[in-house]
Amino acid sequence: MVEQASRLVSREDEEVSDAIREILKAEAIEIRLDSECIQFEPRGAEIAVGVNCASGEPEVLGSHVLLAVGRRPNTDDLGLEAAGVKVDGHGYIVVDEALKTNVPHIWALGDCNGRGAFTHTSYNDFEIAAANLLDGATRKVSDRIPVYALYIDPPLGRVGLTEAEARAKGHSVRIGRRPMTRVGRAVEKGETQGFMKVVVDRDTDAILGAAILGVGGDEAIHGVIEAMAAGVKASAYTRVVAIHPTVSELVPTTFGDLSP
Repeated sequence: MVEQASRLVSREDEEVSDAIREILKAEAIEIRLDSECIQFEPRGAEIAVGVNCASGEPEVLGSHVLLAVGRRPNTDDLGLEAAGVKVDGHGYIVVDEALKTNVPHIWALGDCNGRGAFTHTSYNDFEIAAANLLDGATRKVSDRIPVYALYIDPPLGRVGLTEAEARAKGHSVRIGRRPMTRVGRAVEKGETQGFMKVVVDRDTDAILGAAILGVGGDEAIHGVIEAMAAGVKASAYTRVVAIHPTVSELVPTTFGDLSP
């Protein structure tokens, strides 16, 4: 794995990036960071990848290359200019909080509007537009809480702000952490890589975000998602009675062990 940045999954907190790197290394995946001027060259039946790292071999050989450079929306052949629908510099259709375009009676849902790149955000776009159009609601894109999963093994489940994002927004935070080595279900399954982390506003006790990197993390995170959607405070979450033995049962415990 050749990465141009100084760490993997740079949108996450550094400790999450470090843990993901260790998980991949344990699977015998070699990782090269800080790779600039990445280049490719046929080398017989193989492909030489120039990594230009500060240390280590200057190139690696492989049978195939998967180049992940992001995505762009397929909007250039929709005739949007004929309808007068605006797009931004990346080709995304410009929409307001209700997903309306600049042209009356035209809405844009899903990946094409740049407001999310997941199946669940696209479906939520539909729910917003349908509720506003058919039920007289006033739902907005900004009302939804960012949620996603990263499907390495074990998976990362994420909701809301990272610690770094919370601090950048001016929050004074308290942090709760629990290694998966202290989660009984993970121990029973013999899958103890990763940890839980929750971020709470010190002044308001509001839950700002959480990360669960570990077995069942993509499922266990939903308890925090639902609590945040309902406005449940961190102190109230500590009183939740969870089913034993599950990964989720340790989430209230993590909220009960917050530190500066």
